[in-house]
Amino acid sequence: MVSTTIDKTSDRRAAAQHALSEHLRLVSSGRIEEWLDLFAPDAVLEFPYAPAGVPTRVQGREALMNHMTHFPDTFDVRFVDLVFHKTADPSMVIAEFASVGHAVPTGKPYEQQCICVVYTDDDSRITRFVDFWNPLVAIEALSPSAGPDATNVADSFKN
Repeated sequence: MVSTTIDKTSDRRAAAQHALSEHLRLVSSGRIEEWLDLFAPDAVLEFPYAPAGVPTRVQGREALMNHMTHFPDTFDVRFVDLVFHKTADPSMVIAEFASVGHAVPTGKPYEQQCICVVYTDDDSRITRFVDFWNPLVAIEALSPSAGPDATNVADSFKN
Protein backbone atom coordinates (compact mmCIF):
# COMPACT_ATOMS: atom_id res chain seq x y z
CA MET A 1 0.00 0.00 0.00
CA VAL A 2 2.75 2.49 0.93
CA SER A 3 4.76 1.57 -2.15
CA THR A 4 1.73 2.13 -4.41
CA THR A 5 1.12 5.56 -2.86
CA ILE A 6 4.77 6.50 -3.31
CA ASP A 7 4.67 5.34 -6.93
CA LYS A 8 1.51 7.37 -7.63
CA THR A 9 3.04 10.43 -5.97
CA SER A 10 6.27 10.03 -7.94
CA ASP A 11 4.35 9.53 -11.18
CA ARG A 12 2.19 12.59 -10.53
CA ARG A 13 5.25 14.73 -9.72
CA ALA A 14 7.09 13.49 -12.83
CA ALA A 15 4.05 14.27 -15.00
CA ALA A 16 3.76 17.80 -13.57
CA GLN A 17 7.47 18.40 -14.12
CA HIS A 18 7.15 17.07 -17.66
CA ALA A 19 4.31 19.52 -18.36
CA LEU A 20 6.55 22.43 -17.35
CA SER A 21 9.50 21.08 -19.34
CA GLU A 22 7.26 20.77 -22.39
CA HIS A 23 5.98 24.30 -21.84
CA LEU A 24 9.54 25.63 -22.02
CA ARG A 25 10.45 23.47 -25.03
CA LEU A 26 7.39 24.42 -27.05
CA VAL A 27 7.50 28.13 -26.24
CA SER A 28 11.19 28.38 -27.10
CA SER A 29 10.60 26.62 -30.42
CA GLY A 30 7.63 28.85 -31.28
CA ARG A 31 5.15 25.96 -31.33
CA ILE A 32 2.32 27.85 -29.65
CA GLU A 33 -0.56 25.73 -30.96
CA GLU A 34 1.08 22.60 -29.52
CA TRP A 35 1.88 24.54 -26.34
CA LEU A 36 -1.82 25.25 -25.90
CA ASP A 37 -2.52 21.50 -25.65
CA LEU A 38 -0.61 21.45 -22.35
CA PHE A 39 -3.35 23.52 -20.71
CA ALA A 40 -6.75 22.62 -19.29
CA PRO A 41 -9.66 24.43 -21.01
CA ASP A 42 -10.10 26.96 -18.18
CA ALA A 43 -6.41 27.29 -17.31
CA VAL A 44 -5.01 30.52 -15.93
CA LEU A 45 -1.69 32.16 -16.78
CA GLU A 46 -0.67 34.78 -14.19
CA PHE A 47 2.03 37.45 -14.32
CA PRO A 48 2.23 39.04 -10.86
CA TYR A 49 4.93 41.52 -11.93
CA ALA A 50 3.55 42.45 -15.35
CA PRO A 51 4.17 46.09 -16.30
CA ALA A 52 1.36 48.50 -17.10
CA GLY A 53 -0.40 47.54 -20.30
CA VAL A 54 0.34 43.82 -19.94
CA PRO A 55 -2.37 41.61 -18.44
CA THR A 56 -1.65 40.12 -15.03
CA ARG A 57 -4.09 37.25 -15.65
CA VAL A 58 -5.10 35.40 -18.81
CA GLN A 59 -7.77 32.69 -18.53
CA GLY A 60 -9.08 30.10 -20.96
CA ARG A 61 -7.45 28.48 -23.95
CA GLU A 62 -8.64 31.07 -26.48
CA ALA A 63 -7.27 33.90 -24.35
CA LEU A 64 -4.01 31.97 -23.82
CA MET A 65 -3.63 31.54 -27.57
CA ASN A 66 -4.33 35.22 -28.22
CA HIS A 67 -1.82 36.21 -25.55
CA MET A 68 1.01 33.95 -26.72
CA THR A 69 0.52 33.86 -30.49
CA HIS A 70 3.07 36.62 -31.15
CA PHE A 71 5.72 35.39 -28.70
CA PRO A 72 7.85 33.82 -31.48
CA ASP A 73 7.85 37.17 -33.32
CA THR A 74 8.86 38.98 -30.15
CA PHE A 75 11.49 36.80 -28.48
CA ASP A 76 13.92 34.18 -29.73
CA VAL A 77 14.95 32.37 -26.56
CA ARG A 78 16.16 29.15 -25.10
CA PHE A 79 15.32 28.17 -21.54
CA VAL A 80 18.27 26.71 -19.67
CA ASP A 81 19.38 25.65 -16.20
CA LEU A 82 16.00 24.24 -15.22
CA VAL A 83 15.84 23.28 -11.54
CA PHE A 84 12.77 21.78 -9.89
CA HIS A 85 12.08 22.25 -6.18
CA LYS A 86 10.27 19.42 -4.46
CA THR A 87 6.82 20.28 -3.16
CA ALA A 88 4.45 18.56 -0.74
CA ASP A 89 1.78 18.54 -3.46
CA PRO A 90 2.99 16.39 -6.37
CA SER A 91 0.65 18.16 -8.80
CA MET A 92 2.39 21.48 -8.11
CA VAL A 93 5.79 22.36 -9.53
CA ILE A 94 8.11 25.14 -8.44
CA ALA A 95 10.97 25.71 -10.83
CA GLU A 96 13.79 28.11 -11.61
CA PHE A 97 15.29 28.58 -15.05
CA ALA A 98 17.00 31.16 -17.21
CA SER A 99 16.07 32.57 -20.58
CA VAL A 100 18.88 33.18 -23.04
CA GLY A 101 18.22 34.90 -26.33
CA HIS A 102 17.18 38.20 -27.83
CA ALA A 103 14.22 40.40 -28.66
CA VAL A 104 13.42 39.89 -32.34
CA PRO A 105 12.37 43.50 -33.12
CA THR A 106 15.51 45.08 -31.63
CA GLY A 107 18.10 42.30 -31.62
CA LYS A 108 18.91 43.26 -28.03
CA PRO A 109 19.70 40.53 -25.48
CA TYR A 110 16.84 39.02 -23.53
CA GLU A 111 18.38 37.13 -20.64
CA GLN A 112 16.85 36.71 -17.24
CA GLN A 113 16.22 34.40 -14.32
CA CYS A 114 12.66 33.14 -13.87
CA ILE A 115 10.71 31.35 -11.20
CA CYS A 116 7.35 29.76 -11.83
CA VAL A 117 4.73 27.87 -9.90
CA VAL A 118 2.68 25.45 -11.97
CA TYR A 119 -0.42 23.48 -10.98
CA THR A 120 -1.64 20.46 -12.94
CA ASP A 121 -4.84 18.41 -12.97
CA ASP A 122 -5.34 14.64 -12.88
CA ASP A 123 -4.60 14.50 -16.63
CA SER A 124 -1.30 16.39 -16.11
CA ARG A 125 -2.63 19.43 -17.92
CA ILE A 126 -1.65 22.83 -16.59
CA THR A 127 -4.50 24.49 -14.69
CA ARG A 128 -2.58 27.48 -13.30
CA PHE A 129 0.80 28.86 -14.31
CA VAL A 130 2.23 31.70 -12.22
CA ASP A 131 5.19 33.25 -14.03
CA PHE A 132 7.53 35.39 -11.94
CA TRP A 133 9.69 37.20 -14.50
CA ASN A 134 11.34 40.60 -14.49
CA PRO A 135 9.44 42.97 -16.76
CA LEU A 136 12.31 45.47 -16.75
CA VAL A 137 14.44 42.97 -18.67
CA ALA A 138 11.71 42.63 -21.29
CA ILE A 139 11.17 46.40 -21.51
CA GLU A 140 14.88 47.00 -21.97
CA ALA A 141 15.17 44.27 -24.62
CA LEU A 142 12.20 45.62 -26.57
CA SER A 143 13.15 49.31 -26.29
CA PRO A 144 14.90 50.75 -29.33
CA SER A 145 18.58 51.52 -28.85
CA ALA A 146 19.01 54.57 -26.68
CA GLY A 147 20.05 57.72 -28.46
CA PRO A 148 21.91 60.59 -26.79
CA ASP A 149 18.68 62.08 -25.37
CA ALA A 150 16.92 58.81 -24.56
CA THR A 151 16.67 57.52 -20.99
CA ASN A 152 17.61 53.94 -20.29
CA VAL A 153 14.74 52.24 -18.44
CA ALA A 154 17.16 50.91 -15.81
CA ASP A 155 18.51 54.43 -15.19
CA SER A 156 15.17 55.53 -13.79
CA PHE A 157 15.72 53.21 -10.80
CA LYS A 158 19.16 54.57 -9.87
CA ASN A 159 19.59 57.03 -7.01
